[in-house]
Amino acid sequence: MIRGKKQLASKTLELLRSSFPNSSCTLDTDSSERLAIRGILSAQCTDIRVNATCIDLFSKYESMDELAAASEEEIAAVIKPCGLTKAKSHSIKVFSTKYCNEWNYSVPQDVDELMTCPGIGKKIANLIIGEIYGIPAIVVDTHMKRVMYRIGLTDNENPLLVEKDLCKVFPEECWIKLGHMAVDLGRTYCMARGPKCEVCPLSEVCKRRIDK
Repeated sequence: MIRGKKQLASKTLELLRSSFPNSSCTLDTDSSERLAIRGILSAQCTDIRVNATCIDLFSKYESMDELAAASEEEIAAVIKPCGLTKAKSHSIKVFSTKYCNEWNYSVPQDVDELMTCPGIGKKIANLIIGEIYGIPAIVVDTHMKRVMYRIGLTDNENPLLVEKDLCKVFPEECWIKLGHMAVDLGRTYCMARGPKCEVCPLSEVCKRRIDK
């Protein structure tokens, strides 16, 4: 069974690479600490809006010390366009404080340590260690989960179980970019509603399970 899924994964990877050769992270990745903050802000918000909001945030607070010293209310006033303002401002405050005091101005390379900060779950932790440190990790967002379910490479809905399924069938060296290519496929063809199956470059390998 796994052998069959590995073959499916291999063909999926081949088609993704040929269709989206330039896929990359759509959040700005200028530094590990700023990427982490963008990741916190990305919950239920578009990457475009997050990047734009962070221009304002990092213009006002140019250093992490300044951000750690700011009140949650002050942070909230800047990040309001990203929504979920109270929770996100709290998470940014905690992260900035940990970064400056507990982590000695260095973002941990350990997923579990990163996840001690509110607002950073497995998805964002994997994004950080993959994008910044080059540690193989699969980021399972809504696009990845939907695309891989429809293709037939997972039967799970829980992101942690989806990640586990995908790690079994895709080689480590592709894990980081796999998420970016899946996002591009999901945004371009494999939308939640009205997927463009008839023109999708992966239609030949997809089971087209579009009920989820």
